[in-house]
Amino acid sequence: MSGTPESSDAGLAGLASHGPDRATLRRPRRRRLVIASLWLAVIAVLSIAAAAWLGSRATIIKNELEASAQLFPVLRDNVAADKPQEAKATSEKLLSHTAAARDAAGDPLWTLARSIPWIGANFSAVAEVARSADDVATLGVTPLVKVFDSLDWNSLMPSPAGTNLEPLRAASPSVSSAAHAVRATAERLDGIDASNLWPQVAEPLTRAREQLKTVTGALDASANAAQIVPGMLGADGERNYLLMIQNNSEARASGGIPGALAILTLDKGKLTLGTQSSGSAVGVMSPVIPVDAEQQQIYSTRLGQYIQDVNLTPDFPTAAATAQAMWERKTGQHVDGVLSLDPVALGYILDATGPVKITSPELLALAKDKLPTALNGKNVVPTLLSDVYAKIASPTDQDAYFAGVAKEIFGALSSGKGDAKGLIKGMTRGAAEGRVLVWSGGAAEQTIIANYPLSGSIAGKSVAPAQFGVYFNDGTGAKMDYYVKRSVQLVKECTADGYGQVKVRITSTNTAPADAATSLPAYVTGGGIFGVPAGTVQTNVIAYGPAQANVETAAVDGKKTDFAAHRHADRPVGTVTVTLTPGQSSTVELTFGKIVQHTEPNVVVTPSVQAVKDVILGTENSACGAGT
Repeated sequence: MSGTPESSDAGLAGLASHGPDRATLRRPRRRRLVIASLWLAVIAVLSIAAAAWLGSRATIIKNELEASAQLFPVLRDNVAADKPQEAKATSEKLLSHTAAARDAAGDPLWTLARSIPWIGANFSAVAEVARSADDVATLGVTPLVKVFDSLDWNSLMPSPAGTNLEPLRAASPSVSSAAHAVRATAERLDGIDASNLWPQVAEPLTRAREQLKTVTGALDASANAAQIVPGMLGADGERNYLLMIQNNSEARASGGIPGALAILTLDKGKLTLGTQSSGSAVGVMSPVIPVDAEQQQIYSTRLGQYIQDVNLTPDFPTAAATAQAMWERKTGQHVDGVLSLDPVALGYILDATGPVKITSPELLALAKDKLPTALNGKNVVPTLLSDVYAKIASPTDQDAYFAGVAKEIFGALSSGKGDAKGLIKGMTRGAAEGRVLVWSGGAAEQTIIANYPLSGSIAGKSVAPAQFGVYFNDGTGAKMDYYVKRSVQLVKECTADGYGQVKVRITSTNTAPADAATSLPAYVTGGGIFGVPAGTVQTNVIAYGPAQANVETAAVDGKKTDFAAHRHADRPVGTVTVTLTPGQSSTVELTFGKIVQHTEPNVVVTPSVQAVKDVILGTENSACGAGT
């Protein structure tokens, strides 16, 4: 019967035989767990392996880039020592290291890691740094080393037979290409957002950016020089320049009064010094040479009236263009540009040429055994700016001696005497100190020159965003600035309005002897003829602030004083007159506010007899009170 226990047991047994038991159900589950565990183990092993692999790549990249960085100073020394073969070998080592770093960063696993959320940006940044280093080595260093190997620097020195400027011109495309490649690399690195990068990635990136900025600037300058220098040296035909030698013993904003003038002619590298003159011989301009209204208001119409005053303005392009117009009106000769040097820069030339003997009978007669018969880098400044006034009584004879010395120095230079690298080093130093200034009457050349401090511009690309300027114009009408020692310091002050504020502190000391009124020649002291007592120095101190700022207050020796406030090329200008008796010191402070530039401020000054490093002191941060 169907209802008996036996039949029930049989039914249950049959049901059991047709369905899975618990053990059977657990098997697939266990299998899946085993498979999952195996996969997790494989992923873990692969992750560890990938991390180890990426770590090994990171180590290679780090080591190769560090090795590359150590070779750059070696390469620089090779170039400085004029060792082209050593430079080539160093550049090849550099290339091998940067290529290895780039290869490691191009590894497929590294490339995959760049796509990982959150951390991928770090792998991308490292790869970009490695790529950039290799681009700089391949596209920048290699062609430049080839150019260096092809140039004989000593052959570029002036000589009576002229100079072959074609190798320099032929180098221009390679230098320009290298500059473009490095600039593009710098821009690529600047485009990386470093705000969320790991410190060990962000810090090298920041260093690479800073280093590339310096390299980019130097390469751009080299490319521009290679483009315009051959033409300016007369590769395409004769060039005539008005040479102004600024006399620092009578201060003008860009250096000193243009006492000695000459025509410097360059023809295919051959240098000759032609017609010589003086500021007084050029005479008075009537009508006055027109100068823009802003500068005329600050510096008066004297800018366009006397060649001795064209550089009352610190803007050398204005001074040079005005001097060019004056020379042409006076002599009928058109000049292609204006070059300016001071006696300190002449000393740098003499360091390269070696001592120059005075051979001119006229000069020897003027010196009368009281002045050196050979000039060198050490004695040329005191000879021209002090001793000549003590030993030669007549101002006309003083001018003649000054001009004669210039002729002797440039004669030695034109003969090919000296060392090319030493001359380039001296001229580079002179330009950095504002002692060597160049202006071209050709618009295309001047556009390039205007990008650099060599132009002496007070506005434009050559001027740093937060640049201050401190300039001096003699108010004594004599040669007393030889005895004035100065220091200039920027003091960053606290403000509560979000703008910057900087105090410009200028300290001047008259170091002339106490009896200067009688012990120094009247031509040096002025003899009181311009209303300033003999031995006393009167100076117009002019300070420029950054564009858009304001000049707000002035103080002399801690006491507020009136001052003249102007604007020049959207820069604020403050002027204070200081009068110093022998031994007296005075400190002028001009405060500039509403400064919108957030870069570190810097200052340029009128070059004087003093070393610039002794004049410009380090920037000071004033103490801020609580809550400021």
